[in-house]
Amino acid sequence: MIVGIPKEVKTEEYRVSAVPAIVESLVRAGHEVIVETSAGRGIGISDGEYLEAGAKIAATAAEVYGAADMIVKVKEPLPQEYPLIKDGQVIFTYFHFAASESLTKAMVDSGAVCIAYETIEESDGSLPLLTPMSEVAGRMAIQEGAKYLERPMGGRGVLLGGVPGVAPANVVILGGGIAGTNAAKMAAGMGANVIVLDINIDRLRYLDDVLPANVCTLMSNSYNIRAALREADLVVGSVLRHGARTPVLVTREMLKQMKPRAVVVDIAVDQGGCFETTRPTTHLEPTFVEEGIVHYCVANMPGAVACTSTYALTNMTAPYIIALANKGWRDALAENPVLRKGLNVAFGKVVLPEIADLFGYDTYPIESVLNMGRTQTTLSD
Repeated sequence: MIVGIPKEVKTEEYRVSAVPAIVESLVRAGHEVIVETSAGRGIGISDGEYLEAGAKIAATAAEVYGAADMIVKVKEPLPQEYPLIKDGQVIFTYFHFAASESLTKAMVDSGAVCIAYETIEESDGSLPLLTPMSEVAGRMAIQEGAKYLERPMGGRGVLLGGVPGVAPANVVILGGGIAGTNAAKMAAGMGANVIVLDINIDRLRYLDDVLPANVCTLMSNSYNIRAALREADLVVGSVLRHGARTPVLVTREMLKQMKPRAVVVDIAVDQGGCFETTRPTTHLEPTFVEEGIVHYCVANMPGAVACTSTYALTNMTAPYIIALANKGWRDALAENPVLRKGLNVAFGKVVLPEIADLFGYDTYPIESVLNMGRTQTTLSD
């Protein structure tokens, strides 16, 4: 198989989807790897290091897409990449289709085989390729929130941990999953008063056992959310609904009841966000103000700590990339039920019910798509 590694084009995105160790493993297994020039520059990996690992270097993204059977990325394809994607080409990346009908339509129209990192799911319900970036984003949410609470940054001028004689900040975290737990650890470690809300009482019991005494847990409902928001200096949205749009938990009216210049950080922006006022921002222009509240809604938060994020992500993606290359995507999905759940769209058909329902597509059983793939003329796998 020919595996393509293009340079990421999202604003201020420095991550790369494969490090030289993955390239070396693929080449040793008999595959060809084409890396777009400067793809690894953002984290200090030179073209020379990829060449030493056995890759070929392409001058443009068009060359990579044009030659590759499988494209491995970090972030979803952007409009300038849509025309480069070919019928039957495997695209393995974070897609977050629920946040973008236009992206969904583009991938349906392309005929590509879209395997999404974020919906690959273990038997226990865990999401192995989402976990490392959720860990990063959860931890980042607190350091970014603390920064934007500073008065010169537009915030209330509150120090997260306070000082002797002055109360610490109040941090509210919506969702007690991987991102929320990591946010709670960081906020608690900095000395803030922390409330974590979740709808899963077993999860709340677990968090109550493992988190320090300055973290308390609450059942998530509109009453408790509204009450917590009134006292909050920093609110982190870390709610996830598998494959679907994130539910809106904080309305505009709720924001109006918060302290002026409080900060919200919406980790869930990739899936639509859990604040009614959320809209995606970038690392160049990370914040905006709505209803007097500072919003940080960067859609690729881990890209700011690209070195840590790249290695955390590729540690987890490497076995799946190699399996897809060695076995071909059809056999790899047929044999591995965990990887199988990553298939969202293929040959113009939507497999993931949540996306089909959200945007009005028919849902096709994965078996029919796999069989369709075997009988169509596509790129080799």
